[in-house]
Amino acid sequence: MHKTRVIPVLLLRGKGLVKTIKFRDATYIGDPLNSVRIFNEKEVDELIFVDIVATTSGRGPDFEILEDIASEAFMPMAYGGGITSIEIAGRILSLGFEKIILNSITYTQPHLVEEIASRFGSQSVVASIDIHRTLFGRYELYSHSGKTRQRTTLAEHIKYLEQLGIGEIFINSIDRDGTFSGYDLKIIRDVAGLVGVPVIACGGAASLEDFSKAVQEGASAVAAGSLFVFVGPHRAVLINYPDRKDLSNYLP
Repeated sequence: MHKTRVIPVLLLRGKGLVKTIKFRDATYIGDPLNSVRIFNEKEVDELIFVDIVATTSGRGPDFEILEDIASEAFMPMAYGGGITSIEIAGRILSLGFEKIILNSITYTQPHLVEEIASRFGSQSVVASIDIHRTLFGRYELYSHSGKTRQRTTLAEHIKYLEQLGIGEIFINSIDRDGTFSGYDLKIIRDVAGLVGVPVIACGGAASLEDFSKAVQEGASAVAAGSLFVFVGPHRAVLINYPDRKDLSNYLP
């Protein structure tokens, strides 16, 4: 049995699921509850749900759909999107989600991140970092679903996040999102070398070999979106997950 968590990432927009390419061009892929039922059967390690429009539209989480999801899921889950208060964070956790994912407020309300970690424990708080790498190799950090560039360096931000008490870091390569071009291994290596908390790698996975490469560079868990919802060159929608035996051949 492999120890590395392999996590499907599902993007919520309204009541449906979508998949993006480089954080744009969202394609509808189906109903979240049906996807959860399939992933239940596949016995996935964990699920991540992110509402990609909650923060940018200025609204909170859709608690109705989150409650429905929580009632169906048999695996640990994390949720991000529209979390702007300790009360919202507590409500999500009370529904049955084990972790909350925070991105935009790590820049705009860092004191709230610290309060949430203190109240519910660091193990419940995942900091998400959306990263774009320029042509010159410089890292740029973005929030609000990739729409707002932040004026801080990756090293500075990660150091601050650890001081705030976060328990994990979820790094997503904007440039690789939905492209099936493999993880940005340099980002994984650089982030893993800066932190003492687990790192979840996301953005670009196309194969089990990509998972293995990410772990070799320091990722504690691997996540993907397109790999688990599309098959074939025409990106036909099909919820899928590798067999345990196949995963064990690639992951520790």
